[in-house]
Amino acid sequence: MELLSSFFDAIQTDPSAFLLELMGAISGLVCVWLLIKENIWTWPLGLVYALISLFVFYEARLFSDWLLHLYYVGMNGYGWYYWSRSSKQRTVDGDIAIIHMPIKLVFFITIVTLVSVVVWGLGIEKFAPTADLIYWDSTTTVLSFTAMWMTARKYLESWIVWLVIDILLAGIYFYKGIFPYAFLYTVYIGLAVAGWMRWSRSVNRIGVEQSI
Repeated sequence: MELLSSFFDAIQTDPSAFLLELMGAISGLVCVWLLIKENIWTWPLGLVYALISLFVFYEARLFSDWLLHLYYVGMNGYGWYYWSRSSKQRTVDGDIAIIHMPIKLVFFITIVTLVSVVVWGLGIEKFAPTADLIYWDSTTTVLSFTAMWMTARKYLESWIVWLVIDILLAGIYFYKGIFPYAFLYTVYIGLAVAGWMRWSRSVNRIGVEQSI
């Protein structure tokens, strides 16, 4: 009941901000649905989502999330280019193939990610001490950097990383009262499972593995 009351209070307090958050949530939801379908339009719509989110997270003082979505702006451009222009990793239908991440790369990315979480948190603590939930925010931010790159390269394991991120962020956004994004990431939990299952059926259609 308290959660529902906070939800309606957020609408009444700043309806324009709530509307912007809602637009971001809807574009993000459609973006992930297109990603599961391996539809290249996931990238331009993801760009719209990232731009809206820059305003949302600046207002919420979640600076790590703000920087993350600035990164998303660039990575959506990269993903759009890679899926449309790359001549490697193609299926017989001409699509970018879903592949497993090589084991050596898994170990390398894991170590870099863990170290980066600590470094990022210390940096935010030093230069933006008024930021909220610094190390929780740092964890989801760095994991999202990793997951976004993995997604652009169409590594199946990206969905595992997204699942962890979605669980953490759903809790963070409920706590911060950013309800459209909290509900969005709750739905993302199910979509991450659905994405894993769908991509698993298509993995290695050309029998290739990509190196660093």
